[in-house]
Amino acid sequence: MALFASLGRWQLGRMHEKQAMLDAVAATLAERNPRPLSAAGDPARQRDFDWAAGEGAFLDGPAVLLDNQQQGGRPGVRAYRAFRPLGAPPLLVELGWLPLPGDRATPSVDLPPGAIRVQGLLVPPPSPGLARADLRPADNAVDVVVTRLDAGSLAAAVGVEVLPPRVLKLDPALPLGHARDLDVLPNTLPPDKHLGYAVQWFGLALAVLATALILSFRRPHR
Repeated sequence: MALFASLGRWQLGRMHEKQAMLDAVAATLAERNPRPLSAAGDPARQRDFDWAAGEGAFLDGPAVLLDNQQQGGRPGVRAYRAFRPLGAPPLLVELGWLPLPGDRATPSVDLPPGAIRVQGLLVPPPSPGLARADLRPADNAVDVVVTRLDAGSLAAAVGVEVLPPRVLKLDPALPLGHARDLDVLPNTLPPDKHLGYAVQWFGLALAVLATALILSFRRPHR
């Protein structure tokens, strides 16, 4: 009973944590007060959300393809490229989601040319779950495929010295990249699902309690 109750409390904690994330994103998007792209490296806000904008250029290096990213029930990858803002260190920018064909051949990701102004939501990298930080070459032997976004190991892979802990989710209204949204909980359970699981765990705890009471106080047959 204690185990089931503990699992229920854990699910409630996850529900409150994710709801707080959604509330913070909603407040940021409602305000849309742009910060500089250099805010991606602010260590005091590496788990927070900010609207950011700035000018710069995408670096002519490998794209980063985050594997195991479903959308509408279809398997795919999220594509990222390193972007160097004017007067600021480079950061990873999400260019959107791309589907994988049946043979799981990795798609190609175009490099947006020239100087460009970008804007979007600075976010922590997508939650990796239990995935290891594997990195392997893509089918074109140029891009890289990863199972989680680890800034420390990806910096050398994309040809820069260091990457900040947050990435930029491009504004879907910008005319570049691929299918995009500002969902900060992709491929994870929403708060209401955690609440449903919490109710199930608490229900099992009550079932164990009821069974224990019946067995403890039932009169033995002569």
